[in-house]
Amino acid sequence: MNISVFCGATLPSNIEYIKAAHQLGQLLALGGHTLLYGGSNLGLMGTVSSAALEKGGHVVGVIPSFFTEEIILSQPVSELVRVSSIAERKEYLIAHSDAFIALPGGIGTVDETFEVLVANQLGLCSKPMGLLNTLGFFNPQYDMLRRMEADGLYNLTDARYLIIDDQPESLLQMLAAFIPLPNDGPVARRLRNKA
Repeated sequence: MNISVFCGATLPSNIEYIKAAHQLGQLLALGGHTLLYGGSNLGLMGTVSSAALEKGGHVVGVIPSFFTEEIILSQPVSELVRVSSIAERKEYLIAHSDAFIALPGGIGTVDETFEVLVANQLGLCSKPMGLLNTLGFFNPQYDMLRRMEADGLYNLTDARYLIIDDQPESLLQMLAAFIPLPNDGPVARRLRNKA
């Protein structure tokens, strides 16, 4: 599979996040998956991509051209894709990936994760979004989704492609076993009925 990994360009203070990112990168390569990611060698981006490359994996870096050339060329990759903006990078990753994994990260990671969730909700794709829930990092986000549902603002039926696990190996297994379903959630149905 082509798997996009969303993660930050900052190294976290918690070593467990770094270990999980390294393990994920290795597992992606050993499983024959192509890693797509933000293209930098900084932070967890560098951790996961370096680990994949160490094990002979195919790594595609997708990076906006407004970054400095030093940053753009900072990480050796199998393939470098230059895009014009962060929005175009997200569009590229969604279009060229079969599945997605978010690692613990900052607001950029949250933005990318919810971009995929929205695309699935609107029926623009039907691809699994995995959360590598190391040390329960994503528990507050899932609690927020449940609160949205309780307040009538969201339907967790639209999150049926959201897969959460705290182990890289089992998360990858669940993503590989995912069977796409028709995009027939409440929002997608309303949009189609108006067309």
